[in-house]
Amino acid sequence: MMAGQAEASLSPGAGQKSSILRNRNFRRVFAASAVSTLGTPMTALAIPLTALGLLDANAAQMGLLGTLTTISFMLFGLPAGVLVDRVSRRTLMIVADFGRALVLLSIPVAWLLDGLTLTQMYAVAFLNGTLTLFFSVSSQSFLPSIVPPARLAEANAVLSSFREGNGIAGSALAGLLIQLVTAPVVIVLDALSYLWSGTVIALIGRTPEPVAEKQRMTSGIMSGLRYVFTHEMLRPIAVSGAVSNVGALMTLTLMPILYQRVLALPAGALGLFMATGGAGALLGSYTGHRLARRVGEGRVLWMFGLVIMPFAVLVASAGRGPWQWISMTAWLVVCYQSGMYNVLLVSFRQRITPGDLLGRMNATMRFTLTGATALGAALAGTIGQLAGVREALYVAAAITATAWIPYFLSPMRHLRRLP
Repeated sequence: MMAGQAEASLSPGAGQKSSILRNRNFRRVFAASAVSTLGTPMTALAIPLTALGLLDANAAQMGLLGTLTTISFMLFGLPAGVLVDRVSRRTLMIVADFGRALVLLSIPVAWLLDGLTLTQMYAVAFLNGTLTLFFSVSSQSFLPSIVPPARLAEANAVLSSFREGNGIAGSALAGLLIQLVTAPVVIVLDALSYLWSGTVIALIGRTPEPVAEKQRMTSGIMSGLRYVFTHEMLRPIAVSGAVSNVGALMTLTLMPILYQRVLALPAGALGLFMATGGAGALLGSYTGHRLARRVGEGRVLWMFGLVIMPFAVLVASAGRGPWQWISMTAWLVVCYQSGMYNVLLVSFRQRITPGDLLGRMNATMRFTLTGATALGAALAGTIGQLAGVREALYVAAAITATAWIPYFLSPMRHLRRLP
């Protein structure tokens, strides 16, 4: 990663004082993300509610739908990293955005033609997840090509904060719109947001990107795995994130069933629950670095994990009346942690990884972190079908409550600042 890969107008002296948004290419990435991340939480709510409300899916089918949404990260995550390091990351982002738009539009079209089936929903979930994999790995690997290393934390904080803010707005808006115009129509909005994102990213000029030497696919995959899982600080990040994601996806898979089938609450209430999670992540993005400076960037990773243990249990206690609000508040606290970790850890990973390894490092992380969500969705469907939705939510809480342990057992335990 060379300084010349950033905007020329951002000189070393002025760059540290001016807004990161003065970087023209970053501004375009931000504009693309600002719209697409508003549509993403709409689809995250609309797809399960389409399956529940229009296709009468049960807990096992909902678990399968959730698994197919993220299983691509396990099937293709590691090869994706090798590919991202070999070709233009910008081009992959554009193709993924346009592809996601077309795949999602198939749902409202099939619904209008009275031909929508669970099989199609499964196919859309899988294809959308696969394209999201390539976009995600490409975007995190592309950012250091347009932003100087010293400003990566600032750039990630801007993107993360706005993404979490959109998570709040998108979830709340989706709940209301689904009540008014049905879930398949809401999915159209997300498809349009991806069309916008792909178009704006296409406006970014060709930017020098580090390209890895060509090697066998297996060798490339192994180099990424070795780098992450032999690194004394990347390894606990991967393991802890995987545990946390299993618990989170179990919760997100089961909550629509709990709200719609058990508690008989409207879609707007479910949207509000999702929005509180976005609010927590947004607060974490904005204030987490201040908390980390006070406690220590390494120490806060496990200390805050201890703090959220009882809140994870309260999330699973969702009910009508006061317990609905108690559960929402607890979910806000749990998601605060994810917002804080995003700002601290994504920038840390980008700083310490050589440019020609970024794709494989990010893909290995995605394989581990997002692949764990496929396991979480499968566990949610299995336990929810066999033991009950409430019981499965308490299992999710127990898993979430253990995610701090890898940090506690690592060298990061006492660090005031991450290297």
